[in-house]
Amino acid sequence: MSTPDRPERPEPAAAPGRTALATLAGTTLEWYDFFLYGTAAALIFDKQFFPSLSPAAGTLAAFSTLAVGFVARPLGGLVFGHFGDRVGRKATLVVSLLLMGIGSTLIGVIPTYDTIGFWAPVLLVVLRIVQGIGLGGEGAGATLMSMEHAPEGKRNLYAGFPQMGTPAGLVLANLVFLGTNALTGDAAFTGWGWRIPFLLSFVLVVIGLAIRLRVTESPSFHRVLEEDDVVRFPLAESLKAGFPRLALTLLAVVANSAVAYVFMVFTLSYGTKQLGHDKQFLVLSVTGAAVLWFATIPVWTRVADRHGRRTMFIGGSVAILAWCAAFFPLLDTGAAVPAVIALAGMGLIIPVTHCVQGSIIADTFPAHVRYSGSSLILQAGAILGGGLAPMISTALLNSGGSSTGVTWYLVAICGVSLVGAVALFRLVPETPERTALPQIGDEAWTAPR
Repeated sequence: MSTPDRPERPEPAAAPGRTALATLAGTTLEWYDFFLYGTAAALIFDKQFFPSLSPAAGTLAAFSTLAVGFVARPLGGLVFGHFGDRVGRKATLVVSLLLMGIGSTLIGVIPTYDTIGFWAPVLLVVLRIVQGIGLGGEGAGATLMSMEHAPEGKRNLYAGFPQMGTPAGLVLANLVFLGTNALTGDAAFTGWGWRIPFLLSFVLVVIGLAIRLRVTESPSFHRVLEEDDVVRFPLAESLKAGFPRLALTLLAVVANSAVAYVFMVFTLSYGTKQLGHDKQFLVLSVTGAAVLWFATIPVWTRVADRHGRRTMFIGGSVAILAWCAAFFPLLDTGAAVPAVIALAGMGLIIPVTHCVQGSIIADTFPAHVRYSGSSLILQAGAILGGGLAPMISTALLNSGGSSTGVTWYLVAICGVSLVGAVALFRLVPETPERTALPQIGDEAWTAPR
């Protein structure tokens, strides 16, 4: 079987730094689109697309459309992962950015329920699926592009640059959301102004494409081509990592996604509707916490490169579990200062594990199937964690009448991830390079060409 056309050799000068910044810019724009939807789902979409439902049911329906995007992400991950392992990382990342931008821009022009009735939420769900497919191709691919360009001894640092796009996208989405609200006023923003941030996606995607098209192809993928190591079915080949390692890797990362989405999305709905906090206050508080998240990722990735990420990841898992036990009790005081402390604490603790989960997942697979395998784990974790978390939290709140059920849910899922991380690091023996999980030997990876 013939191999795909080989991309040009990467430029040796300044390629790692330029690639890292390009992946950060691209993931920021994609997460801007994704988080913009989450903020709108928490504060706007129940009124515009589900007005016939009660406030609680409308919120649950809006969060259900949020979850649809997570369900679509594995499809995007599998498709883009397949072509990323066969054609190259760069081309697939360009397409994923276009897909996300188109989906978000079109959300900005959807008629509401009052205009076209049932078809309004249907169109919303369809475009949410498009968003999810686009982001599904982005998450693993951007991490691989940056990590595979990394200089020796800096794999975690470079793999952390795309991770910084998550809080950066949240900050950008919330600032645009708040700025548009301030310019149009509450009534106009609820009626039509919410569309403006979605329409801005088109401009941002054009900027992102201009940056991303200048990125050179991954050196690791060039070696795959040179060694004629492109396989016919990368996803099937990636499963040779074995069920125990795949399952434990998935369990280790699932809590971070769940906690992050409760913090970023569910808190906005809960804080405004149940606790009576001002919408602008909560969005600004979450934005401030995201700035802390963004700023501390380079610190923790440097710690991982210098001292090893295993102890850091387990310590971070314990810290997240403890903070989740305190998070809603602080919010439930109803006072502004405890709320800011609760949210800022999330912004400081989440990045400890988030910053290295991409490299932990990537190091599970050899280069020729790394995109497909990483996408499988990353997107499965996103569904089980972040995709369901706001909806589960809303259902627990509605059934129990308080945040206690949500707290126990977060503590339980954090406990599962902590056990998964400890078991994973015991299963995989330590290596001389303390920052990496050893990959399965390439000699074990054979497949039809």
